[in-house]
Amino acid sequence: MLLPDFPWDRLEPFKKTASAHPGGLVDLSVGTPVDPTPQLVRDALAAASDAHGYPLTYGTPALREAVAGWLDRRLGVAADPAAVLPAIGTKELVAWLPLLLGVGPGDTVVFPALAYPTYDIGARIVGATGVAADGLLTLGPATPKIVWLNSPSNPTGKVLPAAHLRKVVEWARERGVIVISDECYIELVWEGEEPVSILHPDVCGGSHEGLLAIHSLSKRSNLAGYRAGFVTGDPALVKRLLEVRKHAGMIMPAPVQAAMTVAYGDDQHVKEQHARYAARRASLKPALEAHGFRIDHSEASLYLWSTRDEPCWDTVAHLASLGILVAPGDFYGTAGSHHVRIALTATDERIAEAVTRLT
Repeated sequence: MLLPDFPWDRLEPFKKTASAHPGGLVDLSVGTPVDPTPQLVRDALAAASDAHGYPLTYGTPALREAVAGWLDRRLGVAADPAAVLPAIGTKELVAWLPLLLGVGPGDTVVFPALAYPTYDIGARIVGATGVAADGLLTLGPATPKIVWLNSPSNPTGKVLPAAHLRKVVEWARERGVIVISDECYIELVWEGEEPVSILHPDVCGGSHEGLLAIHSLSKRSNLAGYRAGFVTGDPALVKRLLEVRKHAGMIMPAPVQAAMTVAYGDDQHVKEQHARYAARRASLKPALEAHGFRIDHSEASLYLWSTRDEPCWDTVAHLASLGILVAPGDFYGTAGSHHVRIALTATDERIAEAVTRLT
């Protein structure tokens, strides 16, 4: 299996430079939540800690009902609880879905030109060909096995309108292609058009055939350390995934299932966290612009897709000299070679420190 070097290792010299700043490191390079896990979720985890028996790969009925209720309440998606499958964090799900869906050598997996690197890793794991392409018509006669979508986008924060998603679904259904939509940032919107799930009836016509959507509690609920997410969509595809995951022992721990059930049943903590990120964004974005940056897209998600119209590593070096660490855009594809991704996932104090250094 030929995999690329882990890209974040290349940031280490710049992290050392930034850490040497008299005011300390402001790390805006990763999307790791820094705020507390909601107390009601922690209480649910603790209450379920006597977990002496094996949990269900399928998840508890209460968990699947809670997820279906959230999908309906927040996204307008009518999901059958029987078509909800928990996952041990969505990164593992993204990486292993091509294998679980029977993709192999000679097959093609398409993902956005600017994309989370794990879409490509999943294709490499099974020996398939990964193709970075935003326009499906550019694929010519080739028919991929999987098309990945990501809206709101990591890294750009771009939101795909329902009309665009609908065209992708129609194109894929005509060819028998599975469409997987990574929607992990769908509740983190700041301006512009509201994101739409690929499972919304305005996109899919009320049928989930050939479609899967992935969601995570890492960012919207500060549960990154719990490894809690799920996949839903086409009941036949979810059934295939369940069977393989049962054989492979890919089971979410029972206490995490209990915590996840509570998290998807409560909207208040999500509103509170959204307000924290909105305030950090309102402070950091104008400071970057005053420093000479242009912010592209970034209508949603937890990042500011920023450029000074120079090679991204030059920008990384410049900000490291100010004690600020960011992610180079080429981590996400060659189309990002003149951008950096700047995360909102730092404490209020560290965001304020970054603003001071920039202005």
